[in-house]
Amino acid sequence: MKLYNTLTRKKEDFKPIREDKVTMYVCGPTVYNYIHVGNARPFVVFDVLRRYLEYKGYEVDYLLNFTDIDDKMIKRANEEGKTVKEVADRFIGEYLIDAKGLNLKEETTRHPRATEHIDDIIEFIKGLVDKGYAYSANGDVYFDVTKLEDYGKLSKKNIEELISGARVQINENKRHPMDFVLWKSEKPGEPSWDSPWGKGRPGWHIECSVMARKYLGDTIDIHAGGEDLQFPHHENEIAQSESLTGKPFANYWLHNGMINNQNVKMSKSKNNFFTVREISKEFDLEIIRFLILSGHYRKPINFSRDLVIQAKNGLDRLYNGKKNLEHLMDVCEDKELTDNDKDMLKAIEQFKAQFIESMDDDLNTPDGITALFELVKYANSNFSHETPKSVVKKAYDVLVELSNVLGILSKQEELLDEEIMELIEKRNEARKNKNYELADKIRDELKEKGIILQDTPQGVKWKRV
Repeated sequence: MKLYNTLTRKKEDFKPIREDKVTMYVCGPTVYNYIHVGNARPFVVFDVLRRYLEYKGYEVDYLLNFTDIDDKMIKRANEEGKTVKEVADRFIGEYLIDAKGLNLKEETTRHPRATEHIDDIIEFIKGLVDKGYAYSANGDVYFDVTKLEDYGKLSKKNIEELISGARVQINENKRHPMDFVLWKSEKPGEPSWDSPWGKGRPGWHIECSVMARKYLGDTIDIHAGGEDLQFPHHENEIAQSESLTGKPFANYWLHNGMINNQNVKMSKSKNNFFTVREISKEFDLEIIRFLILSGHYRKPINFSRDLVIQAKNGLDRLYNGKKNLEHLMDVCEDKELTDNDKDMLKAIEQFKAQFIESMDDDLNTPDGITALFELVKYANSNFSHETPKSVVKKAYDVLVELSNVLGILSKQEELLDEEIMELIEKRNEARKNKNYELADKIRDELKEKGIILQDTPQGVKWKRV
């Protein structure tokens, strides 16, 4: 398996520190609002990477943090007359609702919170101060970037370039304009904790370094997030972590491309975003997951309603293919395989191999999805009620196996209510008795109820619209 490592700017063979286990840290949301579809992209993409690594036999220790103390959290809490913790608890709950809709593997995800690790953060900062990489000034503590020769190695810029390209606020407490804050001194109306430098709270960058080290070790296999986090967030994580431990922080840095709205990065600061919750009122969130995976994770996506509808249509095709295979498994019989049947089994295995080859190539989910479409198309073109059941089941099992890696096609078909079942049965009887006028009337009645009937050689099939 090859992954594109932002640190080296090339695809590299993936070799974890341990043969059987992968440690993985993904930067999670700041929990002051609902997540938008741009936030959702890394959560979905790296959830699939985790699923695929597990599919290949690895145990994956997967952390996605919650930033529950920062300026945005405090502003929201003050606006609502609530505590920062109340705001955090609310929006962590809302995140988990959206995560379920997006089919993220929450049951095997750890969600450390910054405020639950204040003591660990203080100890980490003390270590940096003691080693000469950080300094205190009027209750604040800053990291001294001039102590590092390789600061900027992730973003591939030197300090002078970073200064000219960044909006650096004038701060008389800093020794250098690019020094970044590790601990902020107490201000009125803000939560604070005791520390050796006085009451205050942690800066943003420090929490990820601390929690990754605490739960995953000094060096982790994969650190992932959106490409907008490369600088300053991930750059600063590397600086503070490697300065303290003297070891590489992460062996592989993965970054997904942005989701844009009319070619502009979607963000809350620009107010050009669509929340996942808003979208869920009209579309099943599995469609959004499928849309995200339909493009390569490192490429930008220009979000639009048309793109969502296109994704819905594609997902429907796969669900219909799955449903057709389920129907054939009900009507096909066990029988001895002919040479042609054996060739079909080989073809099914080839689609599986095609999927794995795509996913091994830097998590190429679009080509992986193409393999699923081709499997479904092959089955629709070559299978009939005469096909041996074992061949149909093989195709079905492979489709389910591979779609589970992508986290799609897992919704159970909803049952028709009794009234609709009776109408379908009544129409079948009318057709048997050649009462086509009544059969057409029932079909129209079902259509009004959102049920479309399809008369096929294998029997009547239905779908909701």
